[in-house]
Amino acid sequence: MAGIFKAYDIRGIYGKDIDAATVLKIGRAFATFVKCKKVVVGRDMRPHSEPLFQALAEGLTMHGAEVIDIGLCSTPMSYYANGILGADASVMITASHNPGEWNGMKLCRSQGIPISGATGIADIENIVNSGKFDPPAAKKGTVSTYDIMPEYKKHVAKMAHLKRPVKIVADFANSMGIYEAKTLEGILEMDRMFDTLDGTFPNHEANPLDTHTLHAIQERIKHGKYDFGVAFDGDADRAGFIDEKGNVVAMDIITSLIAQDLLATTKGVIGYDLRSSWVVKEIIEANGGTPMMSRVGHAFIKQQMRDKDAIFAGELSGHYYFKDNFYTESSAMATLCVANIISRSDKPLSELIKPIKKYFASGEINSKVADTAKVLDILKKKYSDGRFFQLDGISVEYADWWFNVRSSNTEPLIRLNLEARNLPLMEAKRDELLSVIRA
Repeated sequence: MAGIFKAYDIRGIYGKDIDAATVLKIGRAFATFVKCKKVVVGRDMRPHSEPLFQALAEGLTMHGAEVIDIGLCSTPMSYYANGILGADASVMITASHNPGEWNGMKLCRSQGIPISGATGIADIENIVNSGKFDPPAAKKGTVSTYDIMPEYKKHVAKMAHLKRPVKIVADFANSMGIYEAKTLEGILEMDRMFDTLDGTFPNHEANPLDTHTLHAIQERIKHGKYDFGVAFDGDADRAGFIDEKGNVVAMDIITSLIAQDLLATTKGVIGYDLRSSWVVKEIIEANGGTPMMSRVGHAFIKQQMRDKDAIFAGELSGHYYFKDNFYTESSAMATLCVANIISRSDKPLSELIKPIKKYFASGEINSKVADTAKVLDILKKKYSDGRFFQLDGISVEYADWWFNVRSSNTEPLIRLNLEARNLPLMEAKRDELLSVIRA
């Protein structure tokens, strides 16, 4: 059980770190901590998600909670069900993009508000470890089933404003994007790849942030006629986009494109995480919006969105958040946003993003270090002449380049993101930073 309680979720290898007995205790601890009466529970396609559901439901109902079983679903579907069904909590059983032997849970309060390490996961861990559960309820709770798909499909469809037919190819990686994309049927012309549920991920890992997983969809696009491609991660709360030529489009470029489009009709706050390109802020401001930088992590960005009533936000990892979806992710809504934009233009996606691709980014580079605090301290001193801030790790900006360095929540890793106004400068500064980090 040690180590499964993470900064944003609960996750571990099934049978080794996490099993039904542990999850029953987590269900009891969740009910003890949240005092929930009505809990939405969904799950992904992993073969062990069903026994974990049974154990979780046993733990929750032991304390009188009513469990609404929405069955197989994407994580965005579980968030939507939480909000629309008036639940006071939800649990999504998934290990997202992790390999098939992993499983876990994403926890929320009412309205899809995430429970993170700082806002409850550590407390739940303490209750599990101490066994200090509330006494079982006098009357055990019930388990009922609910099909959220018809309502989620109508909800997502409101985003569609196509001016012409749009044809896409979607790579589901044998995972829950198959369900998320059911909302797009009848709206977009869609060719499907790896569209049989299989929790062993027989074709490739379900992680669009790893560009190696996109080779198959890139090849399909190069040999077909598509407006763009979309690849979903394991629980479909993230999506990666590929242009009509088969080139990967950076996720912050998609954030900029969607922000630009949404601000044409609705002015407001648009969020983005601090790893995103300078161009995101520039696009938001140029289109009359208010930019809002956030630290990395869905719990932080969702809270800031609520605090500032933001209409949309995007993360460099491929999360796209919508105010109209309880400030949570919807990969289907993001896909429709891109389709709307393309349908109104005589230009393909590759041309639409050309003006946005102004800068040169390093991508996120991880380095194993013995002492992350020591490395951060060295960097603070070395780059003290730049504009310095500590929203998440350390960020330093200069006139022609910037960088952010963060330490991992779970491993002795330093994560570097860097951007510059030209390629030689980006490469030089990237190498300079890495030589300090890896010294």
